[in-house]
Amino acid sequence: MGLKTFKPITAGMRKLVRPDFAEITRDYPEKSLIRSLKKRGGRNSQGRMTVRHRGGGHKRRYRVINFRRQDKAGVEGNVVSVEYDPNRSARIALVEYTDGDKRYILCPIGLKVDDGIMAGPEADVKPGNARPLSAMPLGTMIHNIELQPGKGGQIVRSAGVAAQVMAKEERYTQLRLPSGEIRRVLSQCYATIGQVGNSEHQATSFGKAGRVRWLGRRPQVRGKVMNPNDHPHGGGEARNSIGLKYPKTKWGKHALGVKTRRNKKSNKFIVRRRRIGYGQVN
Repeated sequence: MGLKTFKPITAGMRKLVRPDFAEITRDYPEKSLIRSLKKRGGRNSQGRMTVRHRGGGHKRRYRVINFRRQDKAGVEGNVVSVEYDPNRSARIALVEYTDGDKRYILCPIGLKVDDGIMAGPEADVKPGNARPLSAMPLGTMIHNIELQPGKGGQIVRSAGVAAQVMAKEERYTQLRLPSGEIRRVLSQCYATIGQVGNSEHQATSFGKAGRVRWLGRRPQVRGKVMNPNDHPHGGGEARNSIGLKYPKTKWGKHALGVKTRRNKKSNKFIVRRRRIGYGQVN
């Protein structure tokens, strides 16, 4: 796993930095684990655009990932291949279990072809195995963490991220998340051991605008270069400041420093909020 640069024989290759895909062992997915994926262009079920700057992009097929690892608790599996997934930043591993079932899981760092994995309280503490938080040793790096028992992993699933087991209480386990937040999670929730693979994903560079369009991302225009009827920052001759007390969104709301968190029910589970500056705590 590494990054690859190119000779600048074209303008698009001058700053292109892409992964070398050395860890990929198969270039086609398992047919039984793929589903069709329809493009929505940032629109909801009513056809209204709820997310801007989305549209186009290369056609994809969805890989069904097994985030509920406890479904195969006590069943040994063997890694068949490590594959690329166009729907996420992490790599995925195809696992074939002794009962003949095949599942995709997130591929952590250190997991290779022919490695054995298992889920359950009795599983070894090694990358790829899944255990309940109550069976995790303190200091263990984990990912694919459940927030509700049996629902499947919901957080810490991106490339290169990992959480750490900090402490254990009566019913809860304290985890330090990649954002720096310390949160309590029920100890019966499952998590997978190890750090998510493809850790150099953040160091890649697209090199040209076309590669961004291949991902389904459309151009984003600054409000400063729009007309006044299109954006609060628009208007004026030549290059001027926005001329406002504070930066605004397209709809006149505060654009910076505004708290958007609405889920007050989970406040009781947050021991320490994420760091937002030099020693500041939100």
